Amino acid sequence: MVTHLNLDLNARVLQVFLFFNKVKGSSDSPGKITFSFVFDLKVGKGVDDMAGVEQRQNKSGGGGKKKEVKKETGLGLSFTKDENFGEWYSEVVVNGEMIEYYDISGCYILRPWAISIWEIMQTFFDAEIKKMKVKNCYFPLFVSPGVLQKEKDHIEGFAPEVAWVTKSGESELEVPIAIRPTSETVMYPYYSKWIRGHRDLPLKLNQWCNVVRWEFSNPTPFIRSREFLWQEGHTAFATKEEADTEVLQILELYRCIYEEFLAIPVTKGRKSELETFAGGLYTTSVEAFIPNTGRGIQGATSHCLGQNFAKMFEINFENEKGEKGMVWQNSWAYSTRTIGVMVMVHGDDKGLVLPPKVAALQLIVIPVPYKDADTQGIFDACVATVATLSDAGIRAEADLRDNYSPGWKYSNWEMKGVPLRIEIGPRDLANNQVRAVRRDNGAKTDISRVFLVEQVKGMLDKIQQNLFDVAKQKRDACVEVLKTWEEFVTALGQKKLILAPWCDEEDVEKDVKARTKGDMGAAKSLCTPFEQPELPEGTKCFASGKPAKKWTYWGRSY
Repeated sequence: MVTHLNLDLNARVLQVFLFFNKVKGSSDSPGKITFSFVFDLKVGKGVDDMAGVEQRQNKSGGGGKKKEVKKETGLGLSFTKDENFGEWYSEVVVNGEMIEYYDISGCYILRPWAISIWEIMQTFFDAEIKKMKVKNCYFPLFVSPGVLQKEKDHIEGFAPEVAWVTKSGESELEVPIAIRPTSETVMYPYYSKWIRGHRDLPLKLNQWCNVVRWEFSNPTPFIRSREFLWQEGHTAFATKEEADTEVLQILELYRCIYEEFLAIPVTKGRKSELETFAGGLYTTSVEAFIPNTGRGIQGATSHCLGQNFAKMFEINFENEKGEKGMVWQNSWAYSTRTIGVMVMVHGDDKGLVLPPKVAALQLIVIPVPYKDADTQGIFDACVATVATLSDAGIRAEADLRDNYSPGWKYSNWEMKGVPLRIEIGPRDLANNQVRAVRRDNGAKTDISRVFLVEQVKGMLDKIQQNLFDVAKQKRDACVEVLKTWEEFVTALGQKKLILAPWCDEEDVEKDVKARTKGDMGAAKSLCTPFEQPELPEGTKCFASGKPAKKWTYWGRSY
């Protein structure tokens, strides 16, 4: 059996072989060049031919001979985002060092480059929920069958995805144990134990953990995996008003994560009854959209569970008047799916494009020593530049490896999506300046080292804003507002995000799914946006012809 790692290596070898031979579809075996390819990478031979280097003229000496300018090309990607999105995405997350494939399908190794993004978002969110008096805890990974099945609607929604432990060594367990797909049924028996009176409320707990959902179709790194990291908050209140307020507070934090950190535009809205969390009263979400595939993607959810779980698990309390009542509950979560959405929205044919706010490394400094240049002086300038920027709170490093050319380093850090690159060569050293190159648009700017910190901070802010603006423009260009079924079918075929008037009936939504089912997947409601356009009197539902009650986003989704 060939592992994912071998497949990936062979793909890269074949790509390089075809590049040098300039012949696509060569029948020569990639195995013949595997070892020379690996050796070349380690010693830095021939890499400039692949990556290309734009070399600036050395005007500070050495006879003033003009260096050859080579065209910059991509390093390591054999698929483009527009031509084959799925293969492009798989390559980017591996070559960009976000994940590595594991020997169990649907499970992935999250490498430090990805975990650092998760940690930055975690730091922000954890601090914000603590301001709301939410406390962190941890509950076990395992669930007993009796507890899991106590809330029937809930477990029916997750049943196909639940993984079970059935053996210990060679012995069959007397009672199989489930691995949590979510933790409502794990936590709520203890809420019943801990909540007795109104002084025990509100109870606000959150846990950072992993969950397992045994997905069987189309596993995709970050987007659809059998194990993933998330936070899940579970809160209990004396009144529905308190629960309703928190639902929207948490949803706003999720909007901040997507729009202010990941630079991804999202729509806040409410899910249909059909799409509501199993066993919950209502579900709100932030919804993103991937223009290249024409699919919506649920970014994060904040659920009001009502009193259904309180009834099942007998979570009761006594109020100030001595009257008995059931608590009102919420649950809310976002996961490492956020990282996959970021890659899909911002990545390009050179690799990852990371927003500065979440990039582990915001800036990379690369020395560009030409022949007969003051190499040590250039290296010293690179180290000093990193120290200056680091002292100012900018996440910066220098790539001083001497076994790789500057051109190879350019492409390598572009692949990893570092927002800003600084180059320092002989001319820069002589002029007390650096050259800054933006990852998002390739713009190059010479910056005096006197104003280095303020200029770099300004550029990082502009990159963050530009990524959001470009993503929003692309998303908005895909929105199609329509009112008839014929228009709906046409727009769906054009990969549009559809906003249409709807009668808000479950049977109609099921009918839309049935009528649009095909190889690309069926269309469904994504969310009803909180910000509603005007709905003129007499407007008909696009699908049923009945009186419309609201505007709702529709489309295919992940």
